[in-house]
Amino acid sequence: MAGDKDAMQPFVESFQRKVFNYTFLMCGQREDAEEVAQDTLLKVFENWEQLRNPEQVKPWVFQIARNCCLMKRRHSVFAPVAEVPIDDVPLEANDEAADERVIRKELHAELEAALRAIPETYRAVVLLRDAEEMSTAETAALLEISENNVKQRLHRGRAMLRKLLA
Repeated sequence: MAGDKDAMQPFVESFQRKVFNYTFLMCGQREDAEEVAQDTLLKVFENWEQLRNPEQVKPWVFQIARNCCLMKRRHSVFAPVAEVPIDDVPLEANDEAADERVIRKELHAELEAALRAIPETYRAVVLLRDAEEMSTAETAALLEISENNVKQRLHRGRAMLRKLLA
């Protein structure tokens, strides 16, 4: 906020993967998601002076990501009919045993299929609340709906996921 250009790199490092994961699940194609994630971070820095409340930076970034996803879908002749599997999202490098990686990949595939099966209205709320750990108020502001609507969509979205994963 004070114009320190060295602060940009840690900011990008902390948001890059989160923004990409969100755009990947919302856009459905890796190439689109990479482009949208990059556009999002560029727009964040181009419009940094418009951030009114520094404590609300995460919802602000995801609002920009959401808008970029919507614009990409609106203007893309290649907009996907279906979402791309979540297991195409790179897993973080770690020392898990091979069988644990296989189990994790299978769980990701099941979760991705379940997320793909629920309507985008519910998916967006579930992703923002559960994956990105945004508050109800932040999610409501980002999606431009009431907090009660967020709670209702979250409850219904989770119920749909439970049913599909049962």
